[in-house]
Amino acid sequence: MRIGYLVNTYPVPSSTFIRREIQALEEQGVSISPYAIRKWGDTLVDERDKAEQDRTQYILSGKTLGLITGFFGELVLNPVGMARALGTWFRLIGNARGGFVRHVAYLLEAISLKRRTKADRIDHIHVHFSTNATAVALLSNRLGGPGYSFTAHGPDEFIDWGPSSLAMKFAGARFVVAISHFCTVQLARAAGMQEWDKVHIVRCGLDIDEFDVSDAGFGSDAPFVCVGRLCPQKAQVLIVEAVKRVAALHPDVKVQLIGDGESRADVEAAIARHGLGDNIELLGWRDNHEVRRLLGKARALLLPSFAEGLPVVIMEALALGRPAISTYIAGIPELVDSDCGWIIPAGSSEHIAQAMIAAIETDPDTLAALGQEGRQRVVAAHDIRKNARILEELFRKAVADTPT
Repeated sequence: MRIGYLVNTYPVPSSTFIRREIQALEEQGVSISPYAIRKWGDTLVDERDKAEQDRTQYILSGKTLGLITGFFGELVLNPVGMARALGTWFRLIGNARGGFVRHVAYLLEAISLKRRTKADRIDHIHVHFSTNATAVALLSNRLGGPGYSFTAHGPDEFIDWGPSSLAMKFAGARFVVAISHFCTVQLARAAGMQEWDKVHIVRCGLDIDEFDVSDAGFGSDAPFVCVGRLCPQKAQVLIVEAVKRVAALHPDVKVQLIGDGESRADVEAAIARHGLGDNIELLGWRDNHEVRRLLGKARALLLPSFAEGLPVVIMEALALGRPAISTYIAGIPELVDSDCGWIIPAGSSEHIAQAMIAAIETDPDTLAALGQEGRQRVVAAHDIRKNARILEELFRKAVADTPT
């Protein structure tokens, strides 16, 4: 069984969970070929991401001429497949109410993907995220390429799903994976309850062997650590506002922000405006080993996002035995509650500050107990090897049920 994995941009620092999933499947004997529409534009910092980039096949990245010649080749050699694909293509454009140039790109990419997967003898394609890459997999299938499935994460995938043709992508898939119960419900809303049996929950996971419980204590100098792209939906600017409140009671409070992105200038300006340069440190992107090291010394993970699916970094912090502070949105309450941290309303710097103060004023033994409960939950539901076995079975059934 040969499985192709398709992602829009891969690898990126925030897609470590996909690399782990592929690795776990390969350890179980599944042959995986990674494909991506494009390379990440910035420099990768993790050596395993660099190695993954070297073996990934890219649909774009200087291949414009090949995409165009492939289109005319399919017109001549595969007119029936092209007719099927064009019918679906027109429906995608109609649902999107425009975006002609973007959809031309999808069609050309689908032709390239179909040809590559045929050459690689791929039996099935699995896509992460139900956005443009899944549209490409759908069109590739209509051209005569392999069947596909996709994993939906949210939250952006569930916004205005009509123009994104989520229901049509769902109907064309052999099966659909949701990372949480929240995702399952959103998919049912988009595609209808008649598709309910096609959805399977397979949670994102960790290699538990890489996440021993940290032996670092919860001393007064233990920082809060936030990991993620610096962007509005991660609410790092609100963290700065919260730290201003916390510092009034605990002037030595420390926060480390790991990541980078479009909100960096706003975060830096807020730090300067509130005079918090000694309290908040921007560390940029770090490799996986360094992220684990820093999380393992944290008082708590701090992730007060506005919009998420179910962030893998919460699993990482809990697996290391550190509590989490996060918001009750999307799938997060399926993992985090008061038994393993603090869960707060989104969009409130006051609630962020209150949770941080509570974590500072909680004794080390209680913090350790919160972290231990969190680790037990991660081991039970987010072990990447257990979850990869579920995926493997789904792949084998989908391939076995495909008419020859």
